[in-house]
Amino acid sequence: MARFEKHIFICQNKREEDHPRGSCAAKGSTEVTELFKKRLKELGLNSKVRANSSGCLDACQFGATIVIYPEQIWYGNVSKDDIEEIIQSHIINNKPVERLLIKDKRFD
Repeated sequence: MARFEKHIFICQNKREEDHPRGSCAAKGSTEVTELFKKRLKELGLNSKVRANSSGCLDACQFGATIVIYPEQIWYGNVSKDDIEEIIQSHIINNKPVERLLIKDKRFD
């Protein structure tokens, strides 16, 4: 049996302020990570779902960026206001949040 059913990887990449692709850290990924961890624990899901800070996911232009495995679902422009919807819809009910999906063929 796998230790975790799902892994949520949240990009923490930092680039220079003037970088054309930006960086997830500058787009709130630290707060997103903290809230994911807090809510998973409050909901008793932290033994089945792991939220991890990650290095660069090579998608900062869509940041804050997260990817959820094993489904390989990529979300972009995630803010702390989106966390509850992702948890309730995707994590609990296995229904990805369509409005946050990265619409780029490299992430299909």
